[in-house]
Amino acid sequence: MLRLAGARLLSDRDHPVVRAVLAADPVASCMVSARVEVAGLDPWRLGGELWAADYRGARGGRLPGLCFSGPNLIPLRGNAAALRSFADRALRKQRVCSSLVGPAEQVLGLWDELAGEWGPAREVREDQPLMAMDAQPAVEPDPLVRPVRPDELERYLPAAIAMFIEEVGVDPRAGDGGVSYRARVAELISSGRAFARFENGEVVFKAEIGAMSRSVGQIQGVWVRPDRRGHGLGTSGTAAVVSRLVNGLGRTASLYVNSFNSPALAAYRRIGFSQVGRYATVLF
Repeated sequence: MLRLAGARLLSDRDHPVVRAVLAADPVASCMVSARVEVAGLDPWRLGGELWAADYRGARGGRLPGLCFSGPNLIPLRGNAAALRSFADRALRKQRVCSSLVGPAEQVLGLWDELAGEWGPAREVREDQPLMAMDAQPAVEPDPLVRPVRPDELERYLPAAIAMFIEEVGVDPRAGDGGVSYRARVAELISSGRAFARFENGEVVFKAEIGAMSRSVGQIQGVWVRPDRRGHGLGTSGTAAVVSRLVNGLGRTASLYVNSFNSPALAAYRRIGFSQVGRYATVLF
């Protein structure tokens, strides 16, 4: 480990203790676990850095604080002192992340430390129920929802853009004309993690498995075309993705949703999801 700015930069030799932290809450840590399982802890391969609060003297090599810094800043564990050390390190260079996201207590605590320099945020979503299920959906999956084929990228992309604008509040094509977002969507399609129902060649339902670890798949980007809402497509479509994760891939299905989105919460509960935690997101 290297000491820097009150937090420690983890390397591959720290893999066992990191693995133990991630395994302690596999649903909450899915986004980070998915990266670490593929790339290890080397920052170049990982696409970011893993930071730890100083754990010298901790029994059994436990990590009292763990944070991923990359496209998103994801604090997974840490008390007030650990969060201050992460903020100190983050503030030593220009902000590059597009959001803070993760367990609400850690995200909101870290944001308290960062807001004076990084604020104001475009939006703070303080209460996002984190939900999970590992059983067959309680509603019938839509049989017309299927993985999107690579040759369907052009038909799928407008729906993905519309979802992103509606959910995040910004156009993902801003800045580079959509090159980066297009590449990300193409990657999800090529890996079999983008799902849709097509009608007359157009997407009327879509969802993606945004992160997938060895034990958990996190569903994101659930969207129904506005003129088809209120007919159950979102519920049965999401159930189809859950079935793919649980029965086809042997994973726990998870997602997080804004607490004020009552229709979505009700639909997910009908499918069989239950709340297992609370996320928060700070958007820039």
